[in-house]
Amino acid sequence: MSTEPNTEGDVIGKVTTGYQAWFTCDGDRSPIRGWWHWAPDRLNMVKKDNSGVVSWPAMHHYPKGYNTGFQPYPDGSPSQLFSNYDQATIDAHFQMMADADIDTAALQRFNPCGGEGPVRDVTTMMVHQAAEKTKRKWYCMYDVSGWGPNMQQEIKNDWTSKMCEYSQTPMYARQNGKVVVCIWGFGFNDGNHEYDQETCIDVIKWFKGMGCYVIGGVPTWWRKCISDSREGFGEVYRSFDMLSPWMVGRASKIRDLDWFYHNANKGDQEECEKHGIAYQPCVMPGDLSTGCRKHGDFYWRHFYNTTRLGCAAVYVSMFDEYNEGNQIAPTAESKAQQPKDFDHPALDEDGTPCTADYYLRLTRDAGKMFKSRTPTALRVTEPWPGKGLCHARHELVLKARVNGQFVCAEGGGDKNLVANRTSPGPWERFTVEQTNQEGRIHLRSSNGKYVCADLSGGNGQPVGLLVANRDSPGPWETFDLVEVDGGVIALKASNGKYVQASNGGSGPLIAGGDDHGWWEQFDVVEE
Repeated sequence: MSTEPNTEGDVIGKVTTGYQAWFTCDGDRSPIRGWWHWAPDRLNMVKKDNSGVVSWPAMHHYPKGYNTGFQPYPDGSPSQLFSNYDQATIDAHFQMMADADIDTAALQRFNPCGGEGPVRDVTTMMVHQAAEKTKRKWYCMYDVSGWGPNMQQEIKNDWTSKMCEYSQTPMYARQNGKVVVCIWGFGFNDGNHEYDQETCIDVIKWFKGMGCYVIGGVPTWWRKCISDSREGFGEVYRSFDMLSPWMVGRASKIRDLDWFYHNANKGDQEECEKHGIAYQPCVMPGDLSTGCRKHGDFYWRHFYNTTRLGCAAVYVSMFDEYNEGNQIAPTAESKAQQPKDFDHPALDEDGTPCTADYYLRLTRDAGKMFKSRTPTALRVTEPWPGKGLCHARHELVLKARVNGQFVCAEGGGDKNLVANRTSPGPWERFTVEQTNQEGRIHLRSSNGKYVCADLSGGNGQPVGLLVANRDSPGPWETFDLVEVDGGVIALKASNGKYVQASNGGSGPLIAGGDDHGWWEQFDVVEE
């Protein structure tokens, strides 16, 4: 158990990203040879039937590339990939981190005593140099997956003989006055992490004895020691200074993130506080190859949930994981930037144009939200700056807090809005469009019409009645979005009144509340 105060350093209060740095190309003079991690069979040409990636990097962001066996790009130029064995590539990555205001990189270090050891040693040196150039902090993250029975001694030898020297340099991360090291993989309940409790605790205590601040990359369900966690590993987890539970592959929809917020993250945060351990949950952009991203809404929601949690730090999974589609590094914007025979989605997979560096810009803006501790439910970053309002569209449903019913545009939008549905369907889904004024939005119903707070009181209707019947937005179709609490909002119409589910929810939605009380509060449920 950690007893030291959690003060700000290079990890607490900061945005850290995991950095694999594990790609090589034939011709880059790497000691591992071939297309390491680009292809399952690295010694043969990477091509359509020998590919290990599901996202294609935007190669115009890299100073050097290597021709592949994929077909050319649609413009006829040869398809290329980058190598992490080039200093220029790692320099470019660290400059991207700097531009995205990422504070710290966690450099993955798999078994350095195996075949990949020599190339890992060289890329570590390159990371050290790139960090100095860009003034980014970094630390070693030992991934013990598949390390084998000699891990306990070999990880200690590697630290004292190689990594300890780097830890004494200015750009190596420190927390609470101690150099940072992470051990990823203790406690996972699979055949790739077969280390007993005594071994794990010995390694953690050894690093602490070396003056290290030790982070644990642990299973999602570490707190309950169930599912992906080995039973009885509570003492192991409580031995770390900081815990960072894994999340990649656990959520594919925005509502999944909210479920984990309530059922995992909040309890994790409380347990860590109880034992004096810092909490560093993962945030992830989503697997692009399976359509999870929702042009940035998934990633923003994950950052938003982390921000409203009030946790110590945040870990972005991952910077360059093109293998699993979870990368935030520059990615092909469209099919025009991918080989003609690369059969996986580009960033415009859902019809929304996104710049190659969009997820870096999202990280920058979401990081500001996290550091300022001001959770904002609606994404503020544009997928493609200046291209209309594509950055401001979010599909969501609203649930009235007064009766727990979903808001519906009756008659598909022809009639007034009312909170009377037990589950959301097409009529209960609205598109939010953010205006050029911060915090001001328009709502569109499933009929394509804008929701209006009709202030005319015509046809005997009450003043401020909400109905989706306008072709274009004006003042009556514009609302101030007020954050009441995490995931709870209120809407203020142009008459200065708050939208309320009148008569305790049995009546229509009307802009008639003087304050955002119980009748005027709505849960935001993003799809």
